[in-house]
Amino acid sequence: MQVRVLFFGMLKDLAGRGAESLSLPEGATLSDLLGHFGKEIPGLEALLPSIAMSINQEYAGPESKLSPGDEVALLPPVSGGSQAERRCAALVREKIETRTLLNQIKQPEDGAAVVFEGVVRNYTRGRRTLYLDYEAYEEMALKQMETLAKQAVSQFAVRDVALVHRLGRLQVGEISVAIVVACAHRSAAFEACRWLIDTLKRTVPIWKKEYFEDGAVWADGEPFPPELARAGSSPAGKPASK
Repeated sequence: MQVRVLFFGMLKDLAGRGAESLSLPEGATLSDLLGHFGKEIPGLEALLPSIAMSINQEYAGPESKLSPGDEVALLPPVSGGSQAERRCAALVREKIETRTLLNQIKQPEDGAAVVFEGVVRNYTRGRRTLYLDYEAYEEMALKQMETLAKQAVSQFAVRDVALVHRLGRLQVGEISVAIVVACAHRSAAFEACRWLIDTLKRTVPIWKKEYFEDGAVWADGEPFPPELARAGSSPAGKPASK
Protein backbone atom coordinates (compact mmCIF):
# COMPACT_ATOMS: atom_id res chain seq x y z
CA MET A 1 0.00 0.00 0.00
CA GLN A 2 1.07 3.61 -0.57
CA VAL A 3 1.07 6.32 2.10
CA ARG A 4 2.17 9.94 1.86
CA VAL A 5 4.74 11.08 4.44
CA LEU A 6 5.32 14.73 5.36
CA PHE A 7 8.43 16.15 7.08
CA PHE A 8 8.52 19.50 8.89
CA GLY A 9 11.07 21.79 10.53
CA MET A 10 14.44 20.20 11.28
CA LEU A 11 13.14 16.84 10.03
CA LYS A 12 12.69 18.33 6.57
CA ASP A 13 16.32 19.40 6.63
CA LEU A 14 17.46 15.96 7.82
CA ALA A 15 15.43 14.14 5.18
CA GLY A 16 16.35 16.58 2.43
CA ARG A 17 12.70 16.74 1.32
CA GLY A 18 9.32 17.87 2.55
CA ALA A 19 7.28 14.88 1.43
CA GLU A 20 7.44 11.51 -0.24
CA SER A 21 5.30 8.52 -1.16
CA LEU A 22 6.21 5.29 0.64
CA SER A 23 5.21 1.69 -0.10
CA LEU A 24 4.48 -0.47 2.95
CA PRO A 25 2.93 -3.92 3.39
CA GLU A 26 -0.72 -4.23 4.35
CA GLY A 27 -1.20 -3.99 8.12
CA ALA A 28 1.90 -1.83 8.62
CA THR A 29 1.98 0.53 11.59
CA LEU A 30 3.60 3.88 12.30
CA SER A 31 6.33 1.93 14.08
CA ASP A 32 7.12 0.13 10.81
CA LEU A 33 7.25 3.45 8.99
CA LEU A 34 9.63 4.86 11.61
CA GLY A 35 11.84 1.80 11.30
CA HIS A 36 12.16 2.44 7.58
CA PHE A 37 13.11 6.09 7.96
CA GLY A 38 15.32 5.43 10.98
CA LYS A 39 17.61 3.41 8.71
CA GLU A 40 17.35 5.80 5.78
CA ILE A 41 17.69 9.22 7.45
CA PRO A 42 20.90 9.77 9.50
CA GLY A 43 20.21 11.28 12.92
CA LEU A 44 16.49 10.50 12.98
CA GLU A 45 16.65 7.73 15.59
CA ALA A 46 18.22 10.09 18.15
CA LEU A 47 15.24 12.44 17.76
CA LEU A 48 12.49 9.82 18.09
CA PRO A 49 11.76 10.47 21.81
CA SER A 50 10.82 14.07 20.97
CA ILE A 51 8.93 13.50 17.72
CA ALA A 52 5.13 13.33 17.52
CA MET A 53 3.20 11.81 14.63
CA SER A 54 -0.17 12.19 12.99
CA ILE A 55 -2.32 10.21 10.60
CA ASN A 56 -4.69 12.30 8.49
CA GLN A 57 -4.11 15.31 10.76
CA GLU A 58 -4.85 13.48 14.02
CA TYR A 59 -2.11 12.67 16.56
CA ALA A 60 -1.33 8.95 16.64
CA GLY A 61 0.98 6.52 18.44
CA PRO A 62 3.55 4.07 17.02
CA GLU A 63 1.12 1.16 17.25
CA SER A 64 -1.47 2.88 15.01
CA LYS A 65 -2.21 0.90 11.84
CA LEU A 66 -1.92 2.55 8.45
CA SER A 67 -4.33 2.32 5.54
CA PRO A 68 -3.76 2.93 1.83
CA GLY A 69 -3.73 6.63 1.00
CA ASP A 70 -3.08 7.81 4.58
CA GLU A 71 -1.23 11.09 5.09
CA VAL A 72 1.40 10.66 7.81
CA ALA A 73 3.30 13.59 9.31
CA LEU A 74 6.47 13.43 11.41
CA LEU A 75 6.44 16.41 13.75
CA PRO A 76 9.45 17.81 15.64
CA PRO A 77 8.77 19.78 18.86
CA VAL A 78 6.82 22.90 17.96
CA SER A 79 7.93 26.49 18.61
CA GLY A 80 0.89 27.93 14.75
CA GLY A 81 -8.16 32.28 6.15
CA SER A 82 -8.15 35.74 6.24
CA GLN A 83 -8.58 38.13 9.13
CA ALA A 84 -11.33 39.88 7.22
CA GLU A 85 -13.58 36.87 7.71
CA ARG A 86 -12.99 36.38 11.42
CA ARG A 87 -12.94 32.89 12.82
CA CYS A 88 -11.67 31.65 16.18
CA ALA A 89 -8.31 30.72 14.60
CA ALA A 90 -6.35 31.68 11.49
CA LEU A 91 -2.99 31.26 9.81
CA VAL A 92 -1.90 34.27 7.78
CA ARG A 93 1.07 35.45 5.74
CA GLU A 94 0.37 39.15 5.95
CA LYS A 95 0.96 41.53 8.86
CA ILE A 96 -1.23 40.77 11.90
CA GLU A 97 -3.45 43.74 12.77
CA THR A 98 -4.11 43.23 16.47
CA ARG A 99 -6.30 46.30 16.82
CA THR A 100 -8.58 45.04 14.06
CA LEU A 101 -8.74 41.64 15.73
CA LEU A 102 -9.63 43.24 19.07
CA ASN A 103 -12.35 45.40 17.54
CA GLN A 104 -13.87 42.35 15.85
CA ILE A 105 -14.20 40.53 19.18
CA LYS A 106 -15.17 43.14 21.77
CA GLN A 107 -18.84 43.40 22.66
CA PRO A 108 -20.74 45.73 25.04
CA GLU A 109 -21.14 42.93 27.61
CA ASP A 110 -17.38 42.43 27.96
CA GLY A 111 -15.73 43.82 31.06
CA ALA A 112 -12.26 42.66 29.96
CA ALA A 113 -10.36 42.03 26.76
CA VAL A 114 -6.85 40.62 27.16
CA VAL A 115 -4.42 40.79 24.23
CA PHE A 116 -1.18 38.84 23.81
CA GLU A 117 1.33 39.56 21.04
CA GLY A 118 4.35 37.37 20.35
CA VAL A 119 7.03 39.57 18.78
CA VAL A 120 10.24 38.73 16.91
CA ARG A 121 13.12 39.87 19.12
CA ASN A 122 16.52 41.02 17.91
CA TYR A 123 18.74 38.68 19.97
CA THR A 124 18.53 34.93 20.65
CA ARG A 125 21.16 32.85 22.45
CA GLY A 126 23.46 35.85 22.52
CA ARG A 127 23.39 36.26 18.73
CA ARG A 128 21.79 39.02 16.71
CA THR A 129 18.69 37.83 14.89
CA LEU A 130 18.29 38.89 11.26
CA TYR A 131 14.83 37.41 10.66
CA LEU A 132 12.68 34.31 11.28
CA ASP A 133 10.91 31.89 8.96
CA TYR A 134 7.76 30.16 10.25
CA GLU A 135 6.26 27.06 8.66
CA ALA A 136 3.38 24.81 9.66
CA TYR A 137 1.53 21.64 8.88
CA GLU A 138 -1.21 24.07 7.96
CA GLU A 139 -4.36 21.94 7.87
CA MET A 140 -3.53 20.25 11.17
CA ALA A 141 -2.28 23.46 12.82
CA LEU A 142 -5.51 25.28 12.00
CA LYS A 143 -7.59 22.39 13.28
CA GLN A 144 -5.59 22.29 16.53
CA MET A 145 -5.86 26.06 17.01
CA GLU A 146 -9.63 25.98 16.53
CA THR A 147 -9.86 23.16 19.08
CA LEU A 148 -7.80 25.17 21.60
CA ALA A 149 -9.99 28.23 21.14
CA LYS A 150 -13.18 26.23 21.76
CA GLN A 151 -11.60 24.48 24.74
CA ALA A 152 -10.57 27.83 26.27
CA VAL A 153 -14.13 29.16 25.97
CA SER A 154 -15.47 26.08 27.74
CA GLN A 155 -12.71 25.62 30.32
CA PHE A 156 -12.38 29.23 31.45
CA ALA A 157 -15.97 30.38 30.80
CA VAL A 158 -14.88 33.26 28.57
CA ARG A 159 -17.18 34.66 25.91
CA ASP A 160 -14.91 34.66 22.84
CA VAL A 161 -11.36 33.91 21.73
CA ALA A 162 -9.28 34.61 18.63
CA LEU A 163 -5.88 33.15 17.71
CA VAL A 164 -3.87 34.26 14.69
CA HIS A 165 -0.41 32.96 13.78
CA ARG A 166 1.69 34.32 10.96
CA LEU A 167 3.72 32.12 8.60
CA GLY A 168 6.60 32.92 6.27
CA ARG A 169 9.42 35.41 6.80
CA LEU A 170 9.16 37.84 9.73
CA GLN A 171 11.50 40.70 10.51
CA VAL A 172 12.57 41.87 13.98
CA GLY A 173 9.71 43.67 15.72
CA GLU A 174 6.93 42.02 13.72
CA ILE A 175 4.10 40.08 15.41
CA SER A 176 4.27 36.32 14.99
CA VAL A 177 1.18 35.40 17.01
CA ALA A 178 -1.75 37.32 18.47
CA ILE A 179 -4.36 36.10 20.96
CA VAL A 180 -7.43 38.02 22.12
CA VAL A 181 -9.73 36.83 24.92
CA ALA A 182 -12.95 38.69 25.75
CA CYS A 183 -15.27 38.08 28.70
CA ALA A 184 -17.04 39.71 31.62
CA HIS A 185 -14.21 39.42 34.16
CA ARG A 186 -10.46 40.04 33.87
CA SER A 187 -9.27 37.05 35.91
CA ALA A 188 -10.77 34.50 33.52
CA ALA A 189 -9.48 36.44 30.51
CA PHE A 190 -5.91 36.50 31.84
CA GLU A 191 -5.98 32.79 32.73
CA ALA A 192 -7.40 31.77 29.35
CA CYS A 193 -4.89 33.88 27.44
CA ARG A 194 -1.91 32.43 29.34
CA TRP A 195 -3.19 28.88 28.86
CA LEU A 196 -3.75 29.45 25.14
CA ILE A 197 -0.24 30.69 24.32
CA ASP A 198 1.46 28.09 26.53
CA THR A 199 -0.56 25.23 25.02
CA LEU A 200 -0.27 26.51 21.46
CA LYS A 201 3.53 26.65 21.75
CA ARG A 202 3.66 23.04 22.94
CA THR A 203 1.08 21.29 20.78
CA VAL A 204 0.33 23.11 17.51
CA PRO A 205 2.58 22.00 14.60
CA ILE A 206 4.26 25.31 13.80
CA TRP A 207 8.03 25.70 13.63
CA LYS A 208 10.44 28.59 13.29
CA LYS A 209 13.90 28.82 11.77
CA GLU A 210 16.12 31.55 13.19
CA TYR A 211 18.56 33.32 10.88
CA PHE A 212 21.68 34.94 12.33
CA GLU A 213 24.69 36.68 10.82
CA ASP A 214 26.68 33.43 11.07
CA GLY A 215 24.05 30.85 10.08
CA ALA A 216 20.56 29.52 10.76
CA VAL A 217 19.02 26.98 13.14
CA TRP A 218 15.59 25.55 13.84
CA ALA A 219 14.43 26.85 17.21
CA ASP A 220 14.51 24.33 20.06
CA GLY A 221 10.93 23.38 20.77
CA GLU A 222 9.33 22.41 24.05
CA PRO A 223 8.66 18.67 24.46
CA PHE A 224 5.22 17.51 23.38
CA PRO A 225 2.94 16.95 26.40
CA PRO A 226 2.92 13.38 27.79
CA GLU A 227 -0.65 12.81 26.59
CA LEU A 228 0.45 13.17 22.96
CA ALA A 229 1.95 9.93 21.62
CA ARG A 230 5.50 10.35 20.37
CA ALA A 231 7.65 8.36 17.99
CA GLY A 232 9.81 7.08 20.84
CA SER A 233 6.92 6.15 23.14
CA SER A 234 5.98 2.63 24.08
CA PRO A 235 3.29 0.72 22.16
CA ALA A 236 0.90 1.63 24.96
CA GLY A 237 0.92 5.26 23.80
CA LYS A 238 -2.48 6.69 22.87
CA PRO A 239 -3.52 9.44 20.46
CA ALA A 240 -4.33 12.77 22.01
CA SER A 241 -7.85 13.16 23.30
CA LYS A 242 -9.91 15.90 21.73
